[in-house]
Amino acid sequence: MDRIRIRGGAPLNGSIPISGAKNAALPLMIASLLTEETLELGNVPRLADISSLLRIMSNFGVDHTIAGRRPGQTTETGQTIRLTSRSIIDTCAPYELVSTMRASFWVIAPLLARFGNAKVSMPGGCAIGTRPVDLLIMALAKLGATIEIDGGYVVATAPKGLRGAEIDFPKVTVGGTHVALMAATLAQGTTVIRNAAREPEVADLAACLVKMGAKIGGAGTSEIVVDGVARLNGTSHDVLPDRIETGTYAMAVAMTGGDVLLENTRPDLLQFALDVLRQSGTEVTATPGGMRVRRNGNGIEAVDVTTDPFPGFPTDLQAQFMALMTRANGTSRIRETIFENRFMHVQELARLGAQIRLDGDSAYVDGVPGLKGAPVMATDLRASVSLVIAGLVAEGETTINRVYHLDRGFEALEAKLARCGAEIERLRG
Repeated sequence: MDRIRIRGGAPLNGSIPISGAKNAALPLMIASLLTEETLELGNVPRLADISSLLRIMSNFGVDHTIAGRRPGQTTETGQTIRLTSRSIIDTCAPYELVSTMRASFWVIAPLLARFGNAKVSMPGGCAIGTRPVDLLIMALAKLGATIEIDGGYVVATAPKGLRGAEIDFPKVTVGGTHVALMAATLAQGTTVIRNAAREPEVADLAACLVKMGAKIGGAGTSEIVVDGVARLNGTSHDVLPDRIETGTYAMAVAMTGGDVLLENTRPDLLQFALDVLRQSGTEVTATPGGMRVRRNGNGIEAVDVTTDPFPGFPTDLQAQFMALMTRANGTSRIRETIFENRFMHVQELARLGAQIRLDGDSAYVDGVPGLKGAPVMATDLRASVSLVIAGLVAEGETTINRVYHLDRGFEALEAKLARCGAEIERLRG
Protein backbone atom coordinates (compact mmCIF):
# COMPACT_ATOMS: atom_id res chain seq x y z
CA MET A 1 0.00 0.00 0.00
CA ASP A 2 1.35 3.40 -1.02
CA ARG A 3 2.61 5.93 1.50
CA ILE A 4 3.65 9.57 1.25
CA ARG A 5 6.85 10.81 2.87
CA ILE A 6 7.40 14.48 3.65
CA ARG A 7 10.44 16.29 5.03
CA GLY A 8 9.09 19.47 6.56
CA GLY A 9 10.47 22.97 6.66
CA ALA A 10 10.42 24.23 3.07
CA PRO A 11 8.21 27.25 2.18
CA LEU A 12 6.07 26.96 -0.95
CA ASN A 13 6.89 29.22 -3.88
CA GLY A 14 5.71 29.00 -7.47
CA SER A 15 2.41 28.12 -9.14
CA ILE A 16 -0.14 25.32 -8.83
CA PRO A 17 -2.82 24.54 -11.43
CA ILE A 18 -6.20 23.81 -9.84
CA SER A 19 -8.11 20.81 -11.16
CA GLY A 20 -11.79 20.46 -11.95
CA ALA A 21 -14.02 19.83 -8.94
CA LYS A 22 -14.60 16.20 -8.06
CA ASN A 23 -17.82 17.15 -6.30
CA ALA A 24 -19.09 18.70 -9.54
CA ALA A 25 -17.70 16.09 -11.95
CA LEU A 26 -19.43 13.14 -10.25
CA PRO A 27 -23.05 14.42 -10.53
CA LEU A 28 -22.32 15.72 -14.03
CA MET A 29 -21.17 12.25 -15.10
CA ILE A 30 -24.28 10.73 -13.52
CA ALA A 31 -26.46 13.23 -15.40
CA SER A 32 -25.36 11.60 -18.67
CA LEU A 33 -27.78 8.78 -17.80
CA LEU A 34 -30.66 11.20 -18.47
CA THR A 35 -30.11 11.21 -22.24
CA GLU A 36 -29.27 8.77 -25.00
CA GLU A 37 -27.06 11.39 -26.63
CA THR A 38 -23.40 12.06 -25.79
CA LEU A 39 -22.41 14.29 -22.92
CA GLU A 40 -18.86 15.66 -23.23
CA LEU A 41 -17.27 16.87 -20.01
CA GLY A 42 -14.05 18.85 -19.97
CA ASN A 43 -11.71 19.64 -17.07
CA VAL A 44 -12.52 16.32 -15.37
CA PRO A 45 -9.90 15.51 -12.70
CA ARG A 46 -7.87 12.30 -12.81
CA LEU A 47 -9.01 10.72 -9.57
CA ALA A 48 -9.83 7.30 -8.15
CA ASP A 49 -13.47 8.32 -7.58
CA ILE A 50 -13.83 9.27 -11.25
CA SER A 51 -12.49 5.86 -12.30
CA SER A 52 -14.82 4.12 -9.83
CA LEU A 53 -17.87 5.90 -11.20
CA LEU A 54 -16.86 5.06 -14.77
CA ARG A 55 -16.79 1.37 -13.77
CA ILE A 56 -20.26 1.64 -12.24
CA MET A 57 -21.66 3.35 -15.33
CA SER A 58 -19.99 0.84 -17.65
CA ASN A 59 -21.88 -1.82 -15.72
CA PHE A 60 -25.11 -0.15 -16.88
CA GLY A 61 -23.93 -0.20 -20.49
CA VAL A 62 -22.69 3.41 -20.70
CA ASP A 63 -20.01 3.86 -23.35
CA HIS A 64 -17.23 6.26 -22.47
CA THR A 65 -14.10 7.56 -24.13
CA ILE A 66 -11.32 9.65 -22.65
CA ALA A 67 -10.03 12.16 -25.18
CA GLY A 68 -6.33 12.42 -25.92
CA ARG A 69 -4.37 15.19 -24.27
CA ARG A 70 -5.11 18.59 -25.73
CA PRO A 71 -2.82 21.62 -26.13
CA GLY A 72 -1.88 23.01 -22.74
CA GLN A 73 -2.99 19.92 -20.83
CA THR A 74 -0.55 18.11 -18.55
CA THR A 75 -0.86 15.22 -16.12
CA GLU A 76 -1.69 17.88 -13.51
CA THR A 77 -4.68 19.28 -15.40
CA GLY A 78 -8.07 17.89 -16.38
CA GLN A 79 -9.13 15.43 -19.03
CA THR A 80 -12.10 15.27 -21.41
CA ILE A 81 -14.56 12.40 -21.03
CA ARG A 82 -17.43 11.58 -23.41
CA LEU A 83 -20.31 9.53 -22.01
CA THR A 84 -23.06 7.95 -24.11
CA SER A 85 -25.97 6.21 -22.36
CA ARG A 86 -27.82 5.09 -25.49
CA SER A 87 -28.09 1.38 -24.69
CA ILE A 88 -28.66 0.82 -20.98
CA ILE A 89 -28.70 -2.91 -20.28
CA ASP A 90 -29.13 -2.86 -16.51
CA THR A 91 -30.58 -0.46 -13.95
CA CYS A 92 -29.08 -2.20 -10.92
CA ALA A 93 -26.04 -0.75 -9.15
CA PRO A 94 -24.53 -3.59 -7.09
CA TYR A 95 -23.07 -3.38 -3.61
CA GLU A 96 -19.50 -4.19 -4.63
CA LEU A 97 -19.42 -1.07 -6.80
CA VAL A 98 -21.54 1.42 -4.85
CA SER A 99 -19.92 0.55 -1.53
CA THR A 100 -16.66 2.20 -2.58
CA MET A 101 -18.10 5.70 -3.13
CA ARG A 102 -21.07 7.42 -1.59
CA ALA A 103 -21.98 9.70 -4.49
CA SER A 104 -22.56 6.72 -6.77
CA PHE A 105 -25.93 6.24 -5.03
CA TRP A 106 -27.16 9.28 -6.95
CA VAL A 107 -27.48 7.17 -10.12
CA ILE A 108 -30.88 6.18 -8.74
CA ALA A 109 -32.34 9.54 -9.87
CA PRO A 110 -31.63 9.51 -13.63
CA LEU A 111 -32.26 5.74 -13.93
CA LEU A 112 -35.66 6.12 -12.28
CA ALA A 113 -36.56 9.28 -14.21
CA ARG A 114 -35.65 7.88 -17.62
CA PHE A 115 -36.48 4.18 -17.31
CA GLY A 116 -39.04 4.03 -14.50
CA ASN A 117 -37.07 1.70 -12.27
CA ALA A 118 -33.76 1.46 -10.42
CA LYS A 119 -32.17 -0.84 -7.85
CA VAL A 120 -29.20 0.69 -6.07
CA SER A 121 -27.21 -0.57 -3.12
CA MET A 122 -27.10 1.52 0.03
CA PRO A 123 -23.94 3.66 -0.25
CA GLY A 124 -20.46 3.53 1.25
CA GLY A 125 -17.66 6.12 1.21
CA CYS A 126 -15.74 7.96 3.91
CA ALA A 127 -16.66 7.04 7.49
CA ILE A 128 -17.28 10.62 8.63
CA GLY A 129 -20.79 10.28 9.95
CA THR A 130 -24.03 8.51 9.16
CA ARG A 131 -24.93 10.70 6.15
CA PRO A 132 -28.26 8.89 5.69
CA VAL A 133 -30.04 8.68 2.34
CA ASP A 134 -33.48 9.21 3.83
CA LEU A 135 -33.81 12.72 2.39
CA LEU A 136 -32.84 11.47 -1.07
CA ILE A 137 -35.47 8.74 -0.83
CA MET A 138 -38.03 11.26 0.45
CA ALA A 139 -37.44 13.46 -2.59
CA LEU A 140 -38.02 10.57 -5.01
CA ALA A 141 -41.16 9.50 -3.14
CA LYS A 142 -42.49 13.07 -3.38
CA LEU A 143 -42.04 12.80 -7.15
CA GLY A 144 -44.26 9.73 -7.20
CA ALA A 145 -41.80 6.87 -6.93
CA THR A 146 -42.59 3.72 -4.98
CA ILE A 147 -39.65 2.92 -2.72
CA GLU A 148 -38.78 -0.37 -1.02
CA ILE A 149 -35.70 -1.42 0.93
CA ASP A 150 -34.75 -5.00 0.14
CA GLY A 151 -31.57 -6.74 1.26
CA GLY A 152 -29.53 -3.56 1.55
CA TYR A 153 -30.82 -2.20 -1.77
CA VAL A 154 -33.13 0.70 -2.48
CA VAL A 155 -35.64 -0.41 -5.10
CA ALA A 156 -37.47 2.48 -6.78
CA THR A 157 -40.20 2.20 -9.40
CA ALA A 158 -42.32 4.70 -11.33
CA PRO A 159 -43.74 2.78 -14.32
CA LYS A 160 -45.86 5.74 -15.42
CA GLY A 161 -43.08 8.24 -14.92
CA LEU A 162 -42.35 10.77 -12.19
CA ARG A 163 -44.63 13.71 -11.45
CA GLY A 164 -43.68 17.22 -10.43
CA ALA A 165 -44.09 18.02 -6.75
CA GLU A 166 -43.11 20.36 -3.95
CA ILE A 167 -40.05 19.08 -2.09
CA ASP A 168 -39.28 20.77 1.22
CA PHE A 169 -35.99 19.56 2.66
CA PRO A 170 -35.94 19.80 6.49
CA LYS A 171 -32.21 20.54 6.29
CA VAL A 172 -29.81 21.50 3.55
CA THR A 173 -28.59 18.43 1.66
CA VAL A 174 -26.28 18.56 -1.33
CA GLY A 175 -26.93 14.94 -2.31
CA GLY A 176 -30.67 15.37 -1.90
CA THR A 177 -30.64 18.49 -4.06
CA HIS A 178 -28.64 16.72 -6.78
CA VAL A 179 -31.04 13.77 -6.76
CA ALA A 180 -34.19 15.92 -6.77
CA LEU A 181 -32.80 18.16 -9.52
CA MET A 182 -31.90 15.30 -11.86
CA ALA A 183 -35.13 13.40 -11.26
CA ALA A 184 -37.30 16.49 -11.74
CA THR A 185 -35.90 17.32 -15.18
CA LEU A 186 -37.86 14.44 -16.76
CA ALA A 187 -40.86 14.53 -14.40
CA GLN A 188 -44.28 15.57 -15.70
CA GLY A 189 -45.13 19.07 -14.52
CA THR A 190 -43.38 21.52 -12.21
CA THR A 191 -41.18 20.69 -9.23
CA VAL A 192 -40.27 23.20 -6.54
CA ILE A 193 -37.26 22.31 -4.36
CA ARG A 194 -37.16 24.35 -1.15
CA ASN A 195 -34.24 24.67 1.27
CA ALA A 196 -32.10 23.53 -1.65
CA ALA A 197 -28.33 23.39 -1.34
CA ARG A 198 -26.70 26.54 -2.73
CA GLU A 199 -23.25 25.02 -3.37
CA PRO A 200 -21.52 25.98 -6.64
CA GLU A 201 -21.47 22.30 -7.63
CA VAL A 202 -25.28 22.26 -7.59
CA ALA A 203 -25.38 25.36 -9.80
CA ASP A 204 -22.83 23.73 -12.13
CA LEU A 205 -25.03 20.65 -12.50
CA ALA A 206 -28.05 22.85 -13.21
CA ALA A 207 -26.11 24.83 -15.83
CA CYS A 208 -25.19 21.62 -17.63
CA LEU A 209 -28.77 20.29 -17.45
CA VAL A 210 -30.04 23.54 -18.96
CA LYS A 211 -27.60 23.07 -21.85
CA MET A 212 -29.13 19.60 -22.23
CA GLY A 213 -32.59 21.13 -22.59
CA ALA A 214 -33.83 21.17 -18.99
CA LYS A 215 -35.93 24.07 -17.72
CA ILE A 216 -34.47 25.13 -14.37
CA GLY A 217 -34.65 28.39 -12.46
CA GLY A 218 -33.15 29.45 -9.15
CA ALA A 219 -30.13 27.15 -9.03
CA GLY A 220 -27.63 28.58 -6.57
CA THR A 221 -30.47 29.85 -4.34
CA SER A 222 -32.49 28.07 -1.67
CA GLU A 223 -35.48 27.56 -4.01
CA ILE A 224 -35.13 25.79 -7.35
CA VAL A 225 -38.00 25.46 -9.83
CA VAL A 226 -37.89 22.76 -12.50
CA ASP A 227 -40.39 22.41 -15.35
CA GLY A 228 -40.11 18.84 -16.58
CA VAL A 229 -39.40 18.06 -20.23
CA ALA A 230 -39.96 14.90 -22.26
CA ARG A 231 -36.32 14.32 -23.16
CA LEU A 232 -32.84 15.78 -22.84
CA ASN A 233 -30.09 16.10 -25.43
CA GLY A 234 -26.33 15.83 -25.28
CA THR A 235 -24.01 18.80 -24.85
CA SER A 236 -20.49 19.88 -23.91
CA HIS A 237 -19.66 21.30 -20.50
CA ASP A 238 -16.50 22.13 -18.55
CA VAL A 239 -16.35 21.19 -14.87
CA LEU A 240 -15.89 24.20 -12.62
CA PRO A 241 -12.63 24.61 -10.62
CA ASP A 242 -12.27 22.69 -7.37
CA ARG A 243 -12.86 25.15 -4.52
CA ILE A 244 -11.78 22.57 -1.93
CA GLU A 245 -8.47 21.94 -3.68
CA THR A 246 -8.05 25.71 -4.00
CA GLY A 247 -8.62 26.22 -0.28
CA THR A 248 -6.36 23.29 0.60
CA TYR A 249 -3.36 24.68 -1.26
CA ALA A 250 -4.08 28.18 0.04
CA MET A 251 -3.90 26.80 3.58
CA ALA A 252 -0.72 24.91 2.76
CA VAL A 253 0.88 28.21 1.70
CA ALA A 254 -0.43 29.90 4.84
CA MET A 255 1.09 27.08 6.92
CA THR A 256 4.53 27.00 5.31
CA GLY A 257 4.94 30.63 4.29
CA GLY A 258 5.92 31.53 0.76
CA ASP A 259 4.19 32.90 -2.31
CA VAL A 260 2.09 30.74 -4.67
CA LEU A 261 -0.11 31.54 -7.66
CA LEU A 262 -3.15 29.23 -7.79
CA GLU A 263 -4.08 29.02 -11.47
CA ASN A 264 -7.38 28.20 -13.20
CA THR A 265 -9.56 28.83 -10.17
CA ARG A 266 -12.20 31.26 -8.92
CA PRO A 267 -11.94 33.04 -5.55
CA ASP A 268 -15.72 33.66 -5.54
CA LEU A 269 -16.30 29.93 -5.02
CA LEU A 270 -14.86 30.04 -1.49
CA GLN A 271 -14.99 33.65 -0.39
CA PHE A 272 -15.85 32.87 3.25
CA ALA A 273 -12.86 30.55 3.64
CA LEU A 274 -10.56 33.11 2.03
CA ASP A 275 -11.82 35.79 4.42
CA VAL A 276 -10.94 33.46 7.31
CA LEU A 277 -7.47 32.96 5.84
CA ARG A 278 -6.98 36.70 5.67
CA GLN A 279 -7.91 36.97 9.35
CA SER A 280 -5.16 34.44 10.09
CA GLY A 281 -2.58 36.78 8.55
CA THR A 282 -2.46 35.42 5.00
CA GLU A 283 -2.55 37.69 1.98
CA VAL A 284 -4.98 36.56 -0.72
CA THR A 285 -5.23 38.51 -3.97
CA ALA A 286 -7.40 37.78 -7.01
CA THR A 287 -5.52 37.54 -10.31
CA PRO A 288 -6.67 37.03 -13.90
CA GLY A 289 -7.67 33.37 -13.95
CA GLY A 290 -6.77 32.60 -10.35
CA MET A 291 -5.44 33.97 -7.09
CA ARG A 292 -2.15 34.65 -5.32
CA VAL A 293 -1.57 33.47 -1.76
CA ARG A 294 1.35 34.50 0.42
CA ARG A 295 2.22 34.87 4.09
CA ASN A 296 4.88 37.10 5.55
CA GLY A 297 6.95 36.25 8.60
CA ASN A 298 4.50 37.60 11.18
CA GLY A 299 3.13 34.20 12.14
CA ILE A 300 -0.35 32.70 12.03
CA GLU A 301 -3.19 34.21 14.07
CA ALA A 302 -5.82 32.05 15.76
CA VAL A 303 -9.30 32.31 14.21
CA ASP A 304 -12.58 30.68 15.29
CA VAL A 305 -14.71 29.05 12.58
CA THR A 306 -17.99 27.13 12.32
CA THR A 307 -18.69 24.90 9.34
CA ASP A 308 -21.89 25.71 7.47
CA PRO A 309 -23.50 25.00 4.10
CA PHE A 310 -22.45 27.30 1.26
CA PRO A 311 -21.73 30.22 1.36
CA GLY A 312 -20.39 29.46 4.86
CA PHE A 313 -17.12 27.78 5.79
CA PRO A 314 -16.97 24.38 4.02
CA THR A 315 -16.88 21.23 6.13
CA ASP A 316 -14.49 19.85 3.49
CA LEU A 317 -11.90 22.45 4.59
CA GLN A 318 -12.31 21.93 8.31
CA ALA A 319 -9.49 19.39 8.73
CA GLN A 320 -7.08 21.49 6.65
CA PHE A 321 -7.86 24.61 8.68
CA MET A 322 -7.37 22.68 11.91
CA ALA A 323 -3.90 21.70 10.72
CA LEU A 324 -3.15 25.38 10.07
CA MET A 325 -4.38 26.39 13.53
CA THR A 326 -1.97 23.95 15.22
CA ARG A 327 0.75 26.55 14.55
CA ALA A 328 -1.32 29.66 15.33
CA ASN A 329 -0.64 32.22 18.03
CA GLY A 330 -3.30 31.46 20.64
CA THR A 331 -6.31 29.16 20.80
CA SER A 332 -8.90 28.66 18.08
CA ARG A 333 -12.30 27.00 18.27
CA ILE A 334 -13.43 24.93 15.30
CA ARG A 335 -17.08 23.90 15.40
CA GLU A 336 -18.31 21.14 13.05
CA THR A 337 -22.05 21.37 12.34
CA ILE A 338 -22.36 19.26 9.18
CA PHE A 339 -20.98 15.81 10.10
CA GLU A 340 -20.97 14.44 13.64
CA ASN A 341 -17.87 12.28 13.26
CA ARG A 342 -15.46 14.48 11.36
CA PHE A 343 -12.74 14.91 13.98
CA MET A 344 -10.96 11.61 13.35
CA HIS A 345 -7.86 13.49 12.18
CA VAL A 346 -7.38 14.98 15.67
CA GLN A 347 -5.58 11.96 17.10
CA GLU A 348 -3.27 11.81 14.08
CA LEU A 349 -2.41 15.51 14.30
CA ALA A 350 -1.66 14.91 17.99
CA ARG A 351 0.98 12.37 16.94
CA LEU A 352 2.78 15.28 15.28
CA GLY A 353 2.65 17.32 18.48
CA ALA A 354 -0.63 19.22 18.04
CA GLN A 355 -2.53 20.27 21.17
CA ILE A 356 -6.25 19.76 20.52
CA ARG A 357 -9.15 19.29 22.94
CA LEU A 358 -12.54 17.96 21.85
CA ASP A 359 -15.83 19.02 23.42
CA GLY A 360 -18.93 17.82 21.61
CA ASP A 361 -19.09 19.42 18.18
CA SER A 362 -16.11 21.68 18.88
CA ALA A 363 -12.35 21.30 18.77
CA TYR A 364 -10.15 23.73 20.70
CA VAL A 365 -6.72 24.04 19.11
CA ASP A 366 -3.87 25.49 21.16
CA GLY A 367 -1.16 26.66 18.79
CA VAL A 368 2.30 25.21 19.39
CA PRO A 369 5.75 26.55 18.41
CA GLY A 370 6.51 23.53 16.25
CA LEU A 371 5.42 20.08 15.09
CA LYS A 372 7.58 16.95 14.82
CA GLY A 373 7.41 14.36 12.08
CA ALA A 374 5.94 10.94 12.82
CA PRO A 375 4.14 8.06 11.09
CA VAL A 376 0.43 8.89 10.76
CA MET A 377 -2.65 7.24 9.29
CA ALA A 378 -5.17 8.81 6.90
CA THR A 379 -8.76 8.18 8.03
CA ASP A 380 -10.73 9.91 5.26
CA LEU A 381 -10.19 12.11 2.23
CA ARG A 382 -9.96 15.56 3.82
CA ALA A 383 -8.32 14.31 7.02
CA SER A 384 -5.51 12.81 4.99
CA VAL A 385 -4.62 16.10 3.32
CA SER A 386 -4.64 17.87 6.70
CA LEU A 387 -1.78 15.55 7.66
CA VAL A 388 0.07 16.60 4.51
CA ILE A 389 -0.31 20.27 5.49
CA ALA A 390 0.99 19.55 8.99
CA GLY A 391 3.84 17.43 7.62
CA LEU A 392 5.01 20.31 5.41
CA VAL A 393 6.15 22.21 8.51
CA ALA A 394 6.90 19.34 10.91
CA GLU A 395 10.53 18.93 11.93
CA GLY A 396 12.03 15.81 10.39
CA GLU A 397 10.12 13.19 8.42
CA THR A 398 6.39 12.48 8.32
CA THR A 399 5.04 9.32 6.68
CA ILE A 400 1.34 9.21 5.80
CA ASN A 401 -0.18 5.75 5.44
CA ARG A 402 -3.37 4.71 3.60
CA VAL A 403 -3.03 7.49 1.03
CA TYR A 404 -5.62 5.89 -1.24
CA HIS A 405 -7.95 8.38 0.47
CA LEU A 406 -5.88 11.19 -1.06
CA ASP A 407 -6.08 9.62 -4.50
CA ARG A 408 -9.86 9.84 -4.31
CA GLY A 409 -9.88 13.62 -4.21
CA PHE A 410 -6.55 15.28 -5.06
CA GLU A 411 -5.06 15.11 -8.53
CA ALA A 412 -1.24 14.93 -8.71
CA LEU A 413 -0.87 16.17 -5.12
CA GLU A 414 2.81 15.32 -4.73
CA ALA A 415 3.74 16.79 -8.11
CA LYS A 416 1.89 20.04 -7.45
CA LEU A 417 3.53 20.54 -4.06
CA ALA A 418 6.96 19.42 -5.25
CA ARG A 419 6.98 21.98 -8.07
CA CYS A 420 6.69 24.65 -5.36
CA GLY A 421 9.64 23.35 -3.34
CA ALA A 422 8.06 20.83 -0.95
CA GLU A 423 10.15 17.77 -0.14
CA ILE A 424 7.46 15.18 -0.76
CA GLU A 425 7.47 11.78 -2.44
CA ARG A 426 5.27 8.73 -2.87
CA LEU A 427 6.58 5.39 -1.61
CA ARG A 428 5.05 2.59 -3.70
CA GLY A 429 3.96 -0.75 -2.32
